[in-house]
Order: sequence, then C-alpha cells, then structure tokens
Amino acid sequence: MSSPLDKAFGISAQALAFRSQRSSVLAANIANAETPDYLARDYDFNAVLERAVSGYDNGKLATSDDGHITVGSGGAFGELQYRIPTKSSETGNTVEEEIEQAAFSENSLRYQTSLQFLNGTIRSLKLAIKGE
Repeated sequence: MSSPLDKAFGISAQALAFRSQRSSVLAANIANAETPDYLARDYDFNAVLERAVSGYDNGKLATSDDGHITVGSGGAFGELQYRIPTKSSETGNTVEEEIEQAAFSENSLRYQTSLQFLNGTIRSLKLAIKGE
C-alpha cells in the first residue's frame, strides 16, 4: 500500500531510484568496454514506465496486507536487457563506448531533473506545513 508521502511525491521518487540504478548499469558497461565477451546491458525504459503506472510498487504487485504473497520479476525495475550492438567486435564484447557514454550523460541529466522535481515537491510541502 502506498503512504500519503508516496502520493505527494508521485512518480518522481521512483524515477530518481530508477535513474540511480541505471547509472550503475551503464557505468558497469563502460568499465567493461575492454573485457572479452562482456555483454552490455540496460533497462527497457518503456517497460519500466509501464510497470510504474500500472500498479506496481518497486517491482511488486500491490498488496493490501503485509501477509500477502508478493509477485515480482527481475527486481525493482524489471529485467535487464542485452544491448544489441550496431557493429561487431572480434572479442565478443558488445559495449560501444560512445553509445554507453551518451546514455550515461542523458541518464545523468534526467537524474538531475528528477531530483529537481522532487526538491520542488518537498519545498511545496514545507511551505504548506508552515502555512505560507
């Protein structure tokens, strides 16, 4: 079940958590750019968004009681997908550094945006509590 704070923050808190997790995955891809047979991975954003808006809470079906069995697959944001490379590699590595770096930069920018939305919500809540 969601708390009143979850409702107040909306999807911003989940977006921030997703962006943080995705940063780790993209950083691992970049770090393993020279590792033979390493397969680059990433999340399918559309699938993650669909889960977030269709009643999932951190990758689990919503339940009305703590004793209910939760069903979730692939962790909080679904299954990691393998990235399909645009060029072949002799070592079997599918990391394309320029693509990974661009994805990492975009993800960082979106993380900052999610953080700003969340900060704005917190500021608004503080003003409402103070009665200003």
